[in-house]
This record gives sequence, structure tokens and C-alpha cells, in this order.
Amino acid sequence: MSFLNKLFGGSEEEESSSAIWKSLDSEADLNKAVAESATKKVAIFKHSTRCFISKTVLKNFEKEVRNSDKDISYYFLDLIAHRNLSNKIADDFDVIHQSPQLIVLENGKAVKDASHQSISVSLL
Repeated sequence: MSFLNKLFGGSEEEESSSAIWKSLDSEADLNKAVAESATKKVAIFKHSTRCFISKTVLKNFEKEVRNSDKDISYYFLDLIAHRNLSNKIADDFDVIHQSPQLIVLENGKAVKDASHQSISVSLL
């Protein structure tokens, strides 16, 4: 790994981070996440790919997840690419849209949500 990759993060870190997430790209994916929340906690991370703060929060959260032993399903939503789905989540779970945002589901309902620096594995 080059010096710049060590300094700014490289593809090796990105590859290990992508293994954490299930993609949330459609209403079918959302329905699957909601159904899964009947048997285990589900975390939905809404991320703006255009926002440096969102990227920073995402990296910090992923680091926490990698060091956690919690049995949770993690779903990732690119809210720029899937704005309608992001709005549906806000409406369906009665949470105010924010970015970045973490929404925790249990038994088909949002039980916790946080945004920006309040996003942490401790919410789970």
C-alpha cells in the first residue's frame, strides 16, 4: 500500500467496509430489511455521497462496526441515487430526513435514529 493510501485510505479498506453492508436500492430491499427486523435488529445508514461530513461519519461508523460483536444487519442507502427511497423511509418510519442518518429497526418499527456525530454503534 502506498504512503498516500495509508494517509487517505485505500481500496483495501473500502473492500473490507463493503462486506459490512447489504445494499438498499429498492422498495423490495426495504421490505426485506423490515421483514428481517422481526428476528434481529436492522440498521439503515442513509449516506450522501456528495457530503464530506457524511463520508467521515460513515468511515468512523464502519470502524466501530468492524470492532463490534453485535449481531445486526447493516443496510446502506445512497440517498443521492435513491432519493425517493430515502423519502419513503422517512415517511414510513416517521423520522425526519437527515444525512448522514442511522435508523434502527426492530419488529418493523424505527426504535432509534441519529444523525451526524450522534451516529454510533452504541445506539444499537
